[in-house]
Amino acid sequence: MSQFDQNFGKVAVLSGGASAEREVSLMTGQGVLQALRGQGVDAWAFDPAERELAELKRGGFSRCFIALHGRFGEDGTVQGALELLGIPYTGSGVMASSIAIDKVMTKRIWRAEGLPTPEWRQVDSAAATLQAFAELGSPMIVKPDREGSTIGLTKVLAADQCEAAYAVAARHDAMVLCEQFIAGDEVTVAVLGAGASARALPVIRIVAPGGNYDYQNKYFTDTTQYLVPCGLPEGEEAAIQALALKAYRVLGCRGWARADVMIDARTRKPYLLEINTSPGMTGHSLVPMAAKAAGISYPALCLQVLQSAALDYVRTGA
Repeated sequence: MSQFDQNFGKVAVLSGGASAEREVSLMTGQGVLQALRGQGVDAWAFDPAERELAELKRGGFSRCFIALHGRFGEDGTVQGALELLGIPYTGSGVMASSIAIDKVMTKRIWRAEGLPTPEWRQVDSAAATLQAFAELGSPMIVKPDREGSTIGLTKVLAADQCEAAYAVAARHDAMVLCEQFIAGDEVTVAVLGAGASARALPVIRIVAPGGNYDYQNKYFTDTTQYLVPCGLPEGEEAAIQALALKAYRVLGCRGWARADVMIDARTRKPYLLEINTSPGMTGHSLVPMAAKAAGISYPALCLQVLQSAALDYVRTGA
């Protein structure tokens, strides 16, 4: 008799990949792999940057845990390939993944659904960035439209910074987003499940050195504070959880995700920034932290996510 849990079959943990977040993805994948193996799952590391996805079928894998971040992993491309291969996978499906990676498209949908998100402009030149600054005011955030982990992000305080900020973002994506900066509390909300059964985990409030929650402070330093319980005024946490749930549902997300929110210090109004459909699972990651506050251990969280693996399309006939 096999030592492995036969309920899941052979599981591929997809990590690494070809995006700018490859390094973080490898860290996520290693954590997930160890957690699943520790619970008797027949889990194997699989890096799509080094192996063809068709090997998943030839290798007899029956499920995939997607631990990829950014493009070519979180954007619907891998999800579409797995749909064609007929191998259930974790996280959101093709459409929700492709929308959520695109910050501008996400904002358009949220705005159409009456959900609050900071004002923005989509730009394709330094001149357009300067015009956006004139319209949105200072400070302004300039970032690639389809990247995560604050890669390529600049906080612009003066007009003469626009050209350099655009150049930094454009190195990562031809589509660049200029966004109104919301001064106040930065929080994040993890969501697990699908549809009406989806639930929001406890809100985490992020306090970064100098208010600078950049790539380094996210993953490689221990000076950023993550407050859970979040310490927000009474009623605010529940309202933000409800907002994150609605943001998750209107995009059609499933499995799990994490919504990032800014709370205006003056008005206390929350604004949705973006939603991550393949959130990090490293030692510094926020979803495991929120899950722990809800009484869910890291291994149990990994197993719960794996159990939610599914396909968008159910095949019928031969």
